[in-house]
Amino acid sequence: MNLPNRITLARICLIPFLMVFLLVDFPFYPEPLQLGSLALPYNQLIAAFIFIVAASTDGIDGYLARKNNMVTNLGKLLDPLADKLLVTAVLISLVQMGKLDSWIAVVIISREFAVTGLRQIALLDGSVVAASAWGKLKTVVQIVAIVLLLLNNFPFSYTGIHVDVIAVWAAALITIWSGVDYFIKNKNLLHLSKV
Repeated sequence: MNLPNRITLARICLIPFLMVFLLVDFPFYPEPLQLGSLALPYNQLIAAFIFIVAASTDGIDGYLARKNNMVTNLGKLLDPLADKLLVTAVLISLVQMGKLDSWIAVVIISREFAVTGLRQIALLDGSVVAASAWGKLKTVVQIVAIVLLLLNNFPFSYTGIHVDVIAVWAAALITIWSGVDYFIKNKNLLHLSKV
């Protein structure tokens, strides 16, 4: 249990706290923070902070593991699992809150399952499906979209431009394309046995 793996586990442990702030209706929440015409509930503000901290640990644990030669099988299992749990938990919470259409959450989560399945096939074949540039861009855009939804489109709400909606659509499209890209580049792994 080295430092990178502890950081990854910390990311997983933050998920329940994130969901509590998003989904539990505490009677003692103060009035929303008023930023001019924008009302920002404190629970969403705290959840956004937790999400940003959790998402930022993704790059940190991987960097430390590679730099210090601390890559382990446990880390290879936990790191992608932590990412998927974090994004899935927030997407489902946003659907529950009425901030995200359920079909977008289904598309994003389905892509994650599909690519995870492809990676499992690769492992059985003795190869590795490396993260692609599209996959990395997908992660960044998803994080941006989620943060904007949690912050009610702050600071762009003052401009009248729905950057949160644009980011959600961009996340959905890039998520779909990155999934297709993984399958195109690794189609050799999908051997169809003859009956």
